[in-house]
Amino acid sequence: MTFEQMLERVRYEGAYTTRAQAEQAVSAVLAAFGRQLTGEERVELAARLPHEAAVTFTSQVPATEPVTGWAFVKDLATRTGGSPATTRWDTGTVLRIVAQLAGEDLLSRILAQLPSGYALLFGRAELTQAA
Repeated sequence: MTFEQMLERVRYEGAYTTRAQAEQAVSAVLAAFGRQLTGEERVELAARLPHEAAVTFTSQVPATEPVTGWAFVKDLATRTGGSPATTRWDTGTVLRIVAQLAGEDLLSRILAQLPSGYALLFGRAELTQAA
C-alpha cells in the first residue's frame, strides 16, 4: 500500500471530508503510537508501513513506561487539542488500517507487548481472564 492509498482508506473509513484531515489523523496517531511500541515489533511494523508513515512512526522516542489504551487516547487528545471522543475515532480509524498492514501475527505480538485497552483501538475484541 502506498501512502496515498493509506490516506485515502483513512479518509474513506473515517468519513473525513478532506485528505488533509485524514493526513492529520494519520500523522498524530502514528507519532503517538511510535512513543508506545518498542523492540522487534516496532521495527517490523515500520517495515510494513508506507515510507512516509514509517518515518512519522519511527521519529518518536519510545516512552519509558507504556500507558493503557485509554490513557493513550487521552494523552493524544491533550496533545492535539481534540476531544477524547474525536481522538478515539481518529485513533481507531488509523490503527484499524495499521492492523491490516501489520497482519494477524505481528498484531498479536504488538498487543501482547502493550498494556490493556489497545485491542479495541485496532478493531479487535479484548478478552480478559477472570481473576
